[in-house]
Order: sequence, then structure tokens, then C-alpha cells
Amino acid sequence: MQRRLPEYLKRPIIDTDKTRTVRKILKTKCLNTVCENARCPNKNECYTKNTATFLIMGNNCTRNCRYCNISCAKPEPLDLNEPKHVAEAVKDLGLKYSVITSVTRDDLPDGGAKHFADCIYEIRKISPEVKIEILTPDFKGDKSSLDIIVQAEPDVFNHNIETVRAVFKTARPQGDYNCSLEVLKYIKDTSDILTKSGLMIGLGETFEQIEETLVDLKNVGCDIVTIGQYIQPSKEHLTVSKYYTPEEYEQLKALAEKIGIKHHQIGPLVRSSYRAAELI
Repeated sequence: MQRRLPEYLKRPIIDTDKTRTVRKILKTKCLNTVCENARCPNKNECYTKNTATFLIMGNNCTRNCRYCNISCAKPEPLDLNEPKHVAEAVKDLGLKYSVITSVTRDDLPDGGAKHFADCIYEIRKISPEVKIEILTPDFKGDKSSLDIIVQAEPDVFNHNIETVRAVFKTARPQGDYNCSLEVLKYIKDTSDILTKSGLMIGLGETFEQIEETLVDLKNVGCDIVTIGQYIQPSKEHLTVSKYYTPEEYEQLKALAEKIGIKHHQIGPLVRSSYRAAELI
């Protein structure tokens, strides 16, 4: 039986001049955001602060993760003007910190690594002072793709582990837990780029398994970790096994500190890029 959403996970609808301005700029540049496509609960809060997480390489994903609201379908051709449009939107929004993520593009030889790099280069051309965080797929662990990312020198490289090892194949049947860890390790071993990862809780994991995952992330040198509550996007997605209480999130913060993860964002509505700039 699906559990009722607790009050502390509900967010009001906010429609102001600022949120409308953000939507207008994104629409004018024909850009997608993960805020809209993944039905992020923090969307309006971020829009009021003139921030948005850009979703590049189309609306369709080549993988079918069972928690994600983004559709799995034949992907669209790459828009070669998209990196320039992202850079223009960053400037128009007056961002000091930009976050770029993507659908997974297993159909592309490099998984879309060059497209990520092009976005970084275009932003730096017109807004060199802006910090850039990218949230990438695993690129199937391909080191040549990861090298393209390293050469572009984002300020933060984020790749989400998403869930604990015991739940991983249920939630991400086309992913691999060890591969995700290796991706984070490779970036850390070959560059000075800050690394970041996040996981959802409420998918049937135990507290001990969360601890194991945090230890795994610490062992691959992950600098920043986010943890937030999984919220079911629709009845077709994985059901929520548990809503963690605010008190339990405080316990998780203490656990992260004990393990040695000093930089973390942990709370019911935390998402990968939520208040990302505050962690840097």
C-alpha cells in the first residue's frame, strides 16, 4: 500500500514575476530543465532565486530507471546549438553557479561527453566567472569519455550513486553500482575537480546499507554527498517503502560526519543540485 505523503514533504505552488522570468528565458532558448522534467519539488524555490538545472541532450533517455519521471524512448538528435543557448541562458539569468545534467545517451559513441564539454566551454566564453557543476550519467565507465570531461575542467563533477547496492539493480536495471563508484574514483584520481554524489532513500534500504554506501563514497574520495527522500512520480514507478522523519535525517547527518564526509546536504527534500552553490 502506498504511504501518504507527510506534510513536511509538501511544497506550495509559487508563481511570481521571478519564476515567470526564468520560465520565459528557458522557453526562449528552447531549453529543458530537470526541474520540470523530473517534477522536482524544489522547482519554485529555485526559480525564485533565478536558478535552474539545465537538462541537455533532449527529453528522452536510453535507460529506464524505475524511480525517474523522464521518459525512456528513442532519443532526439543532438542540438548542436544547445551549448551556446545554455551559456546565453546562464548569462541572462545572472547565474553565479550553473548546474548542467542530461538524460543518459547510450546511443552516442562518447555518451554525450563532448556535448557536456561544449556547454562548459561556451559558458566560460561569455561568463568566465561562473562556477559550473555537471551531473553526468556513468558513460558506461568509458575512460576516454571521462577524459573529455576532465579536460573541460568543470568546478564540480557530480555522478549520483542513487541508491544502496542491495536495491541498485531493482532501481537501475541498466546501471552498475561498482561502475558508478569507479567513475567517481577515476575523476578524483586524474584531476583536482571536486566530486559529488547523491542517493535517494525510501526504496527499501536499511540504515546499515546507507552507512555502507557512504563508506564506499568516502573510499573513492567523494567530496560532497547529498541524501534526500524518494517521492514516487507516478503509480508506474517504484513505490515508497518508507518516509524518513526529520529526526532520522539528523541521524544521517551525524553518520556522514562520523564517516568523514564533511560536505553534505541531507534532508527530506534534498536533491542532487538543491542549493548546490552553498556547498562550494
